Amino acid sequence: MSRLEAKKPSLCKSEPLTSEKVRATLSVWKGIVSSCYGPSGRLKQLHNGFGGYVCTTSQSSALLSNLSVTHPILKILTTSLQNHVSCFSDCGLFTAILCCNLIENVQRIGLTPTTVIKLNKHLLRLCTNYLKSEACGCRLPVDFSSTQILLCLVRSILTSKPASMLTRKEIDHVSALILKAFLLTIPENAEDHVILGKSIIVPLKGQRVIDSTVLPGILIEMSEVQLMKLLPIKKSGALKVALFCTSLSGDLSDTGEGTVVVSCGVSLENAVLDQLLNLGRQLISDHVDLVLCQKVIHPSLKQLLSMHRVIAVDRIGVALMEPLSKVTGTQPIGSLGSISPGSYGSVKDWCAAKFGSKHFFHLIPNEATICSLLLCNRNDTAWDELKLTCQTALHVLQLTIKEPWVLLGGGCTETHLAAYIRHKIHNEPESILKDDGCTQTELHLIAEAFCSALASLAASLEHDGGEILTDMKYGHFWSVQADSPSVNWPDLLSQCGCGLHNSQEELSWSFLRSTCQPFTPQACLLREAVGSGSNLTVDCFTAKLSGLEVAVETASLILDLSYVIEDKN
Repeated sequence: MSRLEAKKPSLCKSEPLTSEKVRATLSVWKGIVSSCYGPSGRLKQLHNGFGGYVCTTSQSSALLSNLSVTHPILKILTTSLQNHVSCFSDCGLFTAILCCNLIENVQRIGLTPTTVIKLNKHLLRLCTNYLKSEACGCRLPVDFSSTQILLCLVRSILTSKPASMLTRKEIDHVSALILKAFLLTIPENAEDHVILGKSIIVPLKGQRVIDSTVLPGILIEMSEVQLMKLLPIKKSGALKVALFCTSLSGDLSDTGEGTVVVSCGVSLENAVLDQLLNLGRQLISDHVDLVLCQKVIHPSLKQLLSMHRVIAVDRIGVALMEPLSKVTGTQPIGSLGSISPGSYGSVKDWCAAKFGSKHFFHLIPNEATICSLLLCNRNDTAWDELKLTCQTALHVLQLTIKEPWVLLGGGCTETHLAAYIRHKIHNEPESILKDDGCTQTELHLIAEAFCSALASLAASLEHDGGEILTDMKYGHFWSVQADSPSVNWPDLLSQCGCGLHNSQEELSWSFLRSTCQPFTPQACLLREAVGSGSNLTVDCFTAKLSGLEVAVETASLILDLSYVIEDKN
């Protein structure tokens, strides 16, 4: 008999952010995410002490899924981040760093949480209204009649993930493939209500990245022997398709909790086989050309179908069922009974394909809203990271259809936004103070903490000890290599973080963290942005806007915590 232990009382801790241990925990977490940020971010290896899978990454989605946290405050933070990343895929590190910066900066001020939360809410609204307005100086429209800005967006995402280990040529190649795959998912006859198709990423590890390609339709991997058996019964023209989501193997694994009653002398196996063969005869009489099954097809049924020149492909797996249903226009069949004529679909054709050492059954659709991105990379680690990056890029392109804008990347949006807030607070403080009962001193303290958090976020892009500057005209981000011999900035600077402006323009600079006179940051000319579009670094508008809101709201929630109650039982 096991020993019974008395229930332990819950631990109650007041004002958790005043604890040095809690502050140190947040500081370590911030150090982890900050060191991963940007194209030169440092990689992290995540594994447990008992061996097993090792994840090498700098992506927020991989970090959050593989890094376990126990502290309640960190759980609040990571849960908010996971919710954001699950909805938008991008800007997870941006959100995490900004949230930590806001918490740290506000703690130094010493104002009450109520005042801080109230003013941060107003500053957030000031930011979002500006980013959504036509006057915004760090937002560019996306023209879907040109691929220029869209390619910049995809290339920026790929460049920011160094664990994919891509060269510049490989980044350009994969960027073009991702954009092509995305465009193939858009219906040709799209009207007001667009239903996008799907891009399926097919792994091919150990091959050159440059061998990656995109094909319309679906690739189903199978052995060379299986594929050779299907070639003699290949038909030309459109094929009638039946898609099964149930097992056709003749087993009784799908009976659930019910009871099977068998009469004396009846062979259950023979009865099920007879039913399968009757099903096969119906498929033949309905002139079906291709039978696809999620699970296993009985050898006798396969032989019957083959004799009547019907192609049978089994063990497809659950992941391809939805795309196959879309490609073929079929209703997945879940029983062995009579099949409704409306359950059948069709495809344009099929062919055999070989890439590297793998063989595929290539299903060619009537309308190519489903495509296969055959993704190659040199090893498992690099491929896993590249797959995550491609999924992020495809999702970001979908978000851009809903809101056709991009924000300038490379830290320029953050520094520009900080300059805009400082200007507004310096010149129009009454627009925030009129209803809140806060003093102008409190507003200036909170606004400076907010702007400093944005500036520190931009500075997190520099990992090699270089100097960070901002120009006094556009408010963009500029980086200088460490230990540069000259102090003549135009000689040391080439382009701003987003690549829109160069140092040959008539600009003056200031250190990012230094105090300078507030100024009105100017917007770039649209012609300049489009003209230099091939070199731009840009971010997803929707994801970054959501990340900004999540960071501020999560920071406010954590700052407002009065007690943490933990049940240790």
